[in-house]
Amino acid sequence: MCPTATPALPARRLRAGIVGGGRGAFIGSVHRMAAELDGQAQVVAGAMSSHPQIALASAAAWFLERAYTSYEEMARAESADANGIDFVIIATPNHLHYPVARAFLAADIHVICDKPLALTVAEGEELVRLVEAGTTLFALTHTYTGYPAVREARALVRGGQLGELRKVLVEYTQDWLMEPLERGGHKQAEWRTDPARAGLGGAVGDIGTHAANLLEFVTGARIEAVCADLTSFVAGRRLDDDASMLVRLEGGAKGTLVCSQIACGEENRLSLRVYGTRAGLEWHQQEPNTLILKRAGRPWELLRTGHGYLSAAAQAAARTPAGHPEGYLEAFANIYGAFIEDVRRAGRGQPPLRDYPGAEEGLRGLRFIAQAVASSRAGAAWMQL
Repeated sequence: MCPTATPALPARRLRAGIVGGGRGAFIGSVHRMAAELDGQAQVVAGAMSSHPQIALASAAAWFLERAYTSYEEMARAESADANGIDFVIIATPNHLHYPVARAFLAADIHVICDKPLALTVAEGEELVRLVEAGTTLFALTHTYTGYPAVREARALVRGGQLGELRKVLVEYTQDWLMEPLERGGHKQAEWRTDPARAGLGGAVGDIGTHAANLLEFVTGARIEAVCADLTSFVAGRRLDDDASMLVRLEGGAKGTLVCSQIACGEENRLSLRVYGTRAGLEWHQQEPNTLILKRAGRPWELLRTGHGYLSAAAQAAARTPAGHPEGYLEAFANIYGAFIEDVRRAGRGQPPLRDYPGAEEGLRGLRFIAQAVASSRAGAAWMQL
């Protein structure tokens, strides 16, 4: 029986497990903090590395109740345990997302997975089929959709405040791969620049998918086609580290999408600008509590998180009073909060609310990567998504 079906589920803290995220990983600790931030869940079990000694040492460092040396063993054991985990966190390199997700979906354990959904479009399509055919929940951590100001931007666009959309500009630039770190034993750089573990795309897969997802989340319009120019500026690098794209959206709006991991001096510049017939808006992830609204013929308005004049969705995503900074971990935790609420609803036999990215958004991300790569290889030809 699935652990989430137990009658006691709504009245207790949920039990989470994690696959990956062990010693030397960045994202594992982020997932753990986000899952536990609101006190609704606790990570109690893990298969934190494919290397047994590292897996056991990492679990011990986190004081986990149960440690496993393989995700297959973990899925079997936790599914068979009446006090097993309610959901699993997948925080592995990209190539393991698909097999790990399949194992836990087959064990009837809810899944929350780091993006991308899988390594290939075919794997993504299979996971979508599995999720749609069952009752097990699946969430994808496109973190930036969790920011209160992003929720406000979505509310403004969906509420018609911008009018008919015309232009969208989204940029995600970093500089951490300016040098060939992958040749010096840098764990993150090694797998993120390896096609066998990262997939078809480098920067376009790692951060370009975040930019594309943010664009679609805020505007509600899907990217219909891309015209992409991908480059590997670092000599010998096997995947792109820079990309410039034109995009066409449903409804006729057009835009640009730029992502780069060799942009000297940039830390984590994710920026979005959306322009319609009545107003425009602007948001920068490094100043996440401010949304700029630009109404036609009027002064710019600075909308700040934590205030009562914001939409209900934006207010619900904020934890602190106005003027108290919130950021990446809190946005990440908002994804977890919505997912955990749906796990509780599933335990009560209620339908999910699904206010978070899921398998379908993940599949769109994989198609975005594939078509961007195909476009670049074809000389920046337009490719339909």
